Amino acid sequence: MSAFKNLPTPPAAAKKPVTDTRHGISRSDDYAWLRADNWQAMFKDTKILDPEIRAYLEAENAYMNAAMADTKELQKALFAEMKGRIKEDDSSVPVKDGPFAYGTLYVTGGEQPHYFREARNGGERKLLLNGDKENEGKSYFRLSGIDHSTDHSHGIWGYDDKGSEYFTLKVRNLETGEDLADVIENTGGGGVWAPDGKSFFYTLQDENHRPSKIFHHVVGTPQSEDRLVYEEEDSGFFMGVGGSLLDDYIFIDIHDHETSEYRIIPTSDLMAEPKLVAARDTGIEYEMAEGGDVFYILTNDGDAKDFKIMETPVDKPAKENWRDVVVHKPGTLILNHMAYARHLIWLERKDGLPRIIVRDRRSGEEHAIAFDEEAYSLGLQGAAEYDTDVIRFSYSSMTTPSQLYDYNMVTRERTLLKTQEVPSGHNPDDYVTRRVFAPAWDGEHVPVTLLYRKDTPLDGSAPCLLYGYGAYGITIPAGFNTNCLSLADRGFVYAIAHIRGGKDKGFAWYEDGKMDKKTNTFKDFIAAADYLNQEKFTSYAKIIAEGGSAGGMLMGAIANMAPEKFAGIIAAVPFVDVLNTMLDDTLPLTPPEWPEWGNPIDSKEEYEQIAAYSPYDNVGEKPYPPILALGGLTDPRVTYWEPAKWVAKLRDKTTGDAPILLKTNMDAGHGGASGRFQRLEEIAFEYGFAIKVAGKI
Repeated sequence: MSAFKNLPTPPAAAKKPVTDTRHGISRSDDYAWLRADNWQAMFKDTKILDPEIRAYLEAENAYMNAAMADTKELQKALFAEMKGRIKEDDSSVPVKDGPFAYGTLYVTGGEQPHYFREARNGGERKLLLNGDKENEGKSYFRLSGIDHSTDHSHGIWGYDDKGSEYFTLKVRNLETGEDLADVIENTGGGGVWAPDGKSFFYTLQDENHRPSKIFHHVVGTPQSEDRLVYEEEDSGFFMGVGGSLLDDYIFIDIHDHETSEYRIIPTSDLMAEPKLVAARDTGIEYEMAEGGDVFYILTNDGDAKDFKIMETPVDKPAKENWRDVVVHKPGTLILNHMAYARHLIWLERKDGLPRIIVRDRRSGEEHAIAFDEEAYSLGLQGAAEYDTDVIRFSYSSMTTPSQLYDYNMVTRERTLLKTQEVPSGHNPDDYVTRRVFAPAWDGEHVPVTLLYRKDTPLDGSAPCLLYGYGAYGITIPAGFNTNCLSLADRGFVYAIAHIRGGKDKGFAWYEDGKMDKKTNTFKDFIAAADYLNQEKFTSYAKIIAEGGSAGGMLMGAIANMAPEKFAGIIAAVPFVDVLNTMLDDTLPLTPPEWPEWGNPIDSKEEYEQIAAYSPYDNVGEKPYPPILALGGLTDPRVTYWEPAKWVAKLRDKTTGDAPILLKTNMDAGHGGASGRFQRLEEIAFEYGFAIKVAGKI
């Protein structure tokens, strides 16, 4: 029996067919009109959105509110529970850097972080930036942080107040707390100081929201006088700027999803032309860390699919001088690396579990930091200083709150600095976390992480929220998440399917879920649902699937492929109009995304591959389960019209009576609401939908 009753008549989007012909293949798109022609300008000023588009989105929001009206009290209860698990007046453990230690804190009732510093070994805290004060009067506000200069006199801080991810940078005197006159618009969100604290480097986003230029800004001068340092001509590449721990080099990092290139500027000569390290070579990735007289390079060069670490002299960084330091071990994926005066460290994953390896640079001796739980998450934070023997890392599992440690790489002593507090209480013994493996169609086994209460019946009667992502090589960690406890406490099994497209089982796991093998991602997720049904952790009639962004594409695909195996689907900012987006090279992410999905403009074969699974293009006449799609009006990553078009087509095509709902946040972008409690309200809404579909209200 449907959980949705007595609903008003849903909106019906007008059909205005637009025909597109590529490679001799014609397609008609009834809802192309929902894409605002002035989207670039609209991201900066939403008031100019076409009134017809606005009216449709607002009608969808009204219908969604009517369908979810009976969950209002549930949402309030969920929000209160999730908020109750957050220590409102929390603060980080400050990180030592020179004479100071820097950290963040939140105040009771506050939405935004506050940034502070104190004397290196403790003392009175000095507030550097009050995020709540800067947030006043804004419907959306997101800080990008504050970066202090080497001499600790000034800081660069950035904010986005529209959700469009165009960040404004300001310069603050850290002694007086006053902002200087400098205002840098349309940046990527941060800057890198020159050692003298008189200038910094930053990335500029162009009109199509691409980080195409690096500029050098001298404090006290207008942005119009900033010097162009480097411009990336290829629209298919992202670009960022960073610095070394020793402040010796500025790094310009240029990359897409499979190819890397670095250029470096010595800080002893800020006007120098950026020096190429190794020219981009399709399929070859590398990342750099400075180690004094050498650069340590993490790379897949030389068929090192799971990556290795090499070194090269800083004065001769070209590839012909690279030599192996940590050799490639198939099946052991090196995720990142850091270099310090006496140690080289890296985070690796083997058999689906992470561990940190510490190597003595003089002796070559190595040892590991690892844990014994069946599934867990490690975060390697390292240190802010180069000459140190102490690094920092975090540990958690689905049942174990996050723990922050300092680790002495010489004595191998772990010092527990902080355990995540759950003010409303949390007993890990009340819950079970497991790692199971679902057989896939081709003999592979898909890891699935489970969390549920010990008293949850495993007879097929328990509802399940099954989460998946599966793209860009991103691994979904099996870490502590206080929010999903609200589902577990209501009898849900909370499951994460570690499907192909991520790097959960090594780089090959990623390769087997992209381009012409993309459908493995979708089949793996369905295999996880099959396994959970077969083993009676839940049943098809109780599984609510959830995914966002590229995981929203997954939601659209499984809705088309196996709608009968899901009781409901939650698709947040879903990338569902894949073919049209990959055919539109003016959109922010299209050219950089071609290595992940294919280039349907140039290749008929890749056009047909994408067309075969693109969720929007494959919506059919079949009974779809209840679907909740969420979008953000100023989202530059997955534009608002993707979920809007998808919902319109689903509602037109479905042969069932289950509601198809669209919620568009008219004040936010890809990440949803910006405040920590505002974000909880959004999660409470999504969980409210899942609980309603499961028949638990």
